[in-house]
Amino acid sequence: MKKYLLSLTALCLAIGLFAQEAEQTPSPWSCTGVVGLNASATGLVNWAAGGNNNVNGVAFGKVRLLFNEDNLSWETNLNVEYGLSYIDQKYDPFQKTSDVIDFKTKFGWQFHKSWFLTAAAGFKSQFDLGRAYDGSEAEDPIVSKFLAPSYTDISVGIDWKPNSIFSVYLSPVAGQITTAVVGDHMEAKHEGLRQQMQEKYATWTYSKEGNADGTYDKIYKNFKAELGLTLKGAINYTYKDLKIITSIGLFTPYAWDKTEMFDAEKNFIGYRDNNRRFGNFDVDWDAAISYQFLKCLNVTLSTSLKYYNGVKIADKEGVMAERVQFKSILGLGVGYSF
Repeated sequence: MKKYLLSLTALCLAIGLFAQEAEQTPSPWSCTGVVGLNASATGLVNWAAGGNNNVNGVAFGKVRLLFNEDNLSWETNLNVEYGLSYIDQKYDPFQKTSDVIDFKTKFGWQFHKSWFLTAAAGFKSQFDLGRAYDGSEAEDPIVSKFLAPSYTDISVGIDWKPNSIFSVYLSPVAGQITTAVVGDHMEAKHEGLRQQMQEKYATWTYSKEGNADGTYDKIYKNFKAELGLTLKGAINYTYKDLKIITSIGLFTPYAWDKTEMFDAEKNFIGYRDNNRRFGNFDVDWDAAISYQFLKCLNVTLSTSLKYYNGVKIADKEGVMAERVQFKSILGLGVGYSF
């Protein structure tokens, strides 16, 4: 009997010591983020200065998952956002204000102090149809949808991470795929939409063989793949109830063809490479600041700046040109930080 008691006691002590050691051993995994809903409403009655009643809402989520063990590091970031606005007016009462899918992941092997040999991938698109609202009775033109556009990148390079807050990534072998996919059903419903999307997001190329009049035809595709160089930087900082998340990405393709292109009237219409050449950088910058108070309320400010060579945007006069895109959202709402 004593032997059984001694054996049971030893077993209990061993389990207790193992459990205590497991509790003291930190997990290689960590997860931080913020999710929430920002909303605002404006009501007007006999307002002399004019205006319309409106309700606005933006749902968002930003999650960062980290794995660090021995010489291995794996970081994954997901940013999703969707916003709608209701305006008390006859045409276009419901309007989309924000729509983001942004996924990034990178896996690295530490070969020297803060330096990692890294493989990275990312995907950007949107959930819903985007329209150019003009407030008229006519149906608003579609300007974006899921996978039109989308940007997928895969690369291998060197990542410098002096700490868990800041990182800089350089890849001389970076692939980028731009898509402008419009299904047959949507094309049948909106004739010409596929070509409009492919023109807008520059997934076309000029034909190799020219026509008799010296012009070249455009070949429209669902996607365009490019090989180039990319440079990325990121900051992810948390102090008590304050979170600051920002990232910037630069990409330039390994291409160079400045052959001048002309129309049938001999008017210059651009270069053969559509400005998609080495040294011309695409810029993609996102930033978000979130502060949580009273446990469930937060204030968030998010901004995005984008510039894509070859992607032309019309101004108020309808003139098409490459332009800087900028968006900012300031909101107060219900949220949870972790």
